[in-house]
Amino acid sequence: MSEDELDVETVAGLLEDQTAREILTETSQEPMSATKLKEHCTASGPTIYRRLERLRETGLVLEQTQPDPDDGHHRQVYEPNLDRITIELSEGSLMMEIVHRERMEDRFTRLVEEM
Repeated sequence: MSEDELDVETVAGLLEDQTAREILTETSQEPMSATKLKEHCTASGPTIYRRLERLRETGLVLEQTQPDPDDGHHRQVYEPNLDRITIELSEGSLMMEIVHRERMEDRFTRLVEEM
């Protein structure tokens, strides 16, 4: 689902869910794997995986692959892809703006491109 397809109902429905809110708040401190999120959230593992998938589909969470120093393999970690969601009532309609985080590599790319 692209950001243009996101509507107030979709975002409000996600934010209404306690597990989705826990995922966003926990991963805002540091990127976390689903396994680590199970230690910090009150939901079951399957529920966490379903919410992560929904948050990822809507672009509110980013998924990254990182090396796992414990077993030498890699793991998926998640982090929020937003700084702020603003909903404004104006002229008889609700307008929503999502301000995304700018990742360090995106910031660096933008800096190089502007040179």
